[in-house]
Amino acid sequence: MTTTHRTADSPVIRAALAAEAADIAALHLRARSTYYPDGIPDDGTDWPAVWREAIARPDGRVLCAVRDGRPTGLASFRTPPGAPAGTVKLFQFHVDPGHWRTGTGTALHTACVAEWRANGLRTAVLDVHADNHRAQAFYARLGWTPDPAHPPAPDDHHLFLRFTVPGE
Repeated sequence: MTTTHRTADSPVIRAALAAEAADIAALHLRARSTYYPDGIPDDGTDWPAVWREAIARPDGRVLCAVRDGRPTGLASFRTPPGAPAGTVKLFQFHVDPGHWRTGTGTALHTACVAEWRANGLRTAVLDVHADNHRAQAFYARLGWTPDPAHPPAPDDHHLFLRFTVPGE
């Protein structure tokens, strides 16, 4: 399902294109760099290739927020293997730091929820880096809560959150 979402003063939200993989990878790096105090370790991952693969997955979706023809936010989600029926995992959700507090993240989240609802998904889960307090506050404002099925371990660097997809 390819949809385009737009409200006044918001970015266009649409399916990401494979040709945008390098721009999406660069956005991903800029966003992640803000919550790794010592920088992101270079593990040799070819992030544009990873994003091209995610965009091409028949069982997943990558949505892009676009302003002035450039990606300013991204969301990648799918139902992971073994997940309960009606569950989706938000694997990646990033807004370019230059577009924080502009409504991009909220518009992107709204588009995700609309797709989840349209596809009969009732529960969304994600994990967020423990040091990413800005993202944790964003998710809390949108109704995400700690996932009781996955309490944080003392040495874990991620918190697990759950969201109930509202019905129509």
